[in-house]
Amino acid sequence: MSDTCCPPTEVNGQYDLAVIGAGSAGFSASIRAAELGARVAFIGHGTIGGTCVNVGCVPSKNLIRATETLHQARAASRFAGIRAGADVEDWGALIAHKDELVATMRQQKYADLLPSYNTIAYMEGRACLTGDGVAVNGTLLHPGSIVITTGASAAVPPVSGIGDVPYLTSTTALELKPLPRSMLVIGGGYIGCELAQMFARAGVEITILCRSRLLPQGEPEISEALTGYFRDEGITVRDGISYKDIRRTESGIALSIGVNGGRETVEAEKVLVTTGRRPNTEGLGLAEAGVDLTAAGGIKVDEWMRTTNPAVYAAGDVTGEDMFVYMAAYGAKIAAENALNGDSRRYDRAAMPSVVFTDPQAASVGLTESEARAQGLDVRASMLPLDYVPRALAARDTRGLIKLVAETETGRLLGAHILAPEGSDSIQTAALAIKQGLTFADLAEMVFPYLTTVEGLKLAAQAFDKDVSKLSCCAG
Repeated sequence: MSDTCCPPTEVNGQYDLAVIGAGSAGFSASIRAAELGARVAFIGHGTIGGTCVNVGCVPSKNLIRATETLHQARAASRFAGIRAGADVEDWGALIAHKDELVATMRQQKYADLLPSYNTIAYMEGRACLTGDGVAVNGTLLHPGSIVITTGASAAVPPVSGIGDVPYLTSTTALELKPLPRSMLVIGGGYIGCELAQMFARAGVEITILCRSRLLPQGEPEISEALTGYFRDEGITVRDGISYKDIRRTESGIALSIGVNGGRETVEAEKVLVTTGRRPNTEGLGLAEAGVDLTAAGGIKVDEWMRTTNPAVYAAGDVTGEDMFVYMAAYGAKIAAENALNGDSRRYDRAAMPSVVFTDPQAASVGLTESEARAQGLDVRASMLPLDYVPRALAARDTRGLIKLVAETETGRLLGAHILAPEGSDSIQTAALAIKQGLTFADLAEMVFPYLTTVEGLKLAAQAFDKDVSKLSCCAG
């Protein structure tokens, strides 16, 4: 057990709930507990607000949007008679502007909220579980229950030599100034794809290296299409490779990879590691408290967000599951309610939407076709290229597709997967349809506004039984 736990001064009967971790999940759990009238010990360590606002969603999407303007200017010639161009004038100024946004949101949406809840006591310090409470800053608290929301950190792949090179993570990459000339991106998941395209549009020569394919958990058709669009933008994608070793060179780094039984070396000025995230569980005294971990290293929880210690709950990235900020907040709210009022609410991910903020955006909800078949379901799928969506035709940007998965016998919608420039704004319609048990026929009969991306869902639903190329605009 860490030194922070000993020797503690005991505080008895002061708090109904202790929440460990002051990110989005921790705030969600603490606020919900306060709304229920509970006295909360809210314990944070490090920068308040956690990953999303400080080093994750907010800064990355801000920079992604910024570089998207560069692409839109350069792609303006797709419209006859229009010519435009844009370049990065001062990357350091853009980073400073991003930092200003982060600081403002951290203050307004996190720090400034705490005084509004007089039953929440915020404490800064490392916390760990003891046999009968929580130790923090030399004080032993005895809360009725505990919710752990300590998040996750960038994981480092087991590549020989990685510890001897100055690799970037998703955190440090967003602090870079000036921009490097070239960069290797190790990993083809959502973080790797988003940041690779962002840096490429800013003028960095990018090579993505991944063991399987881009977005390997999603539909293969989306992966294949996105790979093509990346290559069209000048991004090199090397998939189906293995990582051998990495070393410093005079000009940067060199990565040795396995390709078709042979070896190759790829070089760049910088290397960015985006091979996933590791739950922050060290130093919490979990083993001593009887809190088990999963094989992947996250805190093991059941459908009530309860750990193997019935007085301890966990939510968010520390569980290693559904690493999205909105799911962390959702799970933490359930954990707080169940910890205080008994296990009455179950965690439900059946209609959990996800978005990868590439361009085009990859948005999904529900089951992929392969996931549905692996569950023993008899399914049908429809696939609609964006060439059939009037919005895409009018925008002269038909990059993307829509794929729907439905149960064969009932027609019930099981999954929706969208690759489109505005895919993120369309996926929630499909999420609501899945949540409410609608069929693809229900979706096909709904009235959608014309010249919208979301209208593509209606067309994809019609494509199960019709040749949509033979429909007029708004037909059906």
